[in-house]
Amino acid sequence: MKHFEDQVQAGEWDEVKRYLCGFTKVEDNPCSTKIFFEIRKQKYLKAPNRQDRAKAVEILVKDLKVFASLNKEHFKEITQLLTLDNFRQNKQLSNYTDKKSARNIMLVELKMLIGANPLFRDKLAFPAFKIHN
Repeated sequence: MKHFEDQVQAGEWDEVKRYLCGFTKVEDNPCSTKIFFEIRKQKYLKAPNRQDRAKAVEILVKDLKVFASLNKEHFKEITQLLTLDNFRQNKQLSNYTDKKSARNIMLVELKMLIGANPLFRDKLAFPAFKIHN
């Protein structure tokens, strides 16, 4: 988890996605879908934050289109952000005052989703060893 947390805090979304792919895939279960959606959403939010709508559309088509078939609500939510001058006008994103706060909020949510995901249950804690004499 430490490597994962460090990458989220640094905003290294491609590395976060690559790392998670070693444990789960987008379509494995609803928790995995939501985890990947949230990570790709962060990458997407960087573009409108820099006033780069063309980049945002590219990310929408390239990275987020998969969610159109997996969860229409997720895709609709992210698409509607393009209509806002400032994505922080969205009620759910109003707490994203800066990069650091956005990443901290994201990390808390991702950790909850990972903890709820059955594919991660045995992988989150280092196994206990019995000492034999």
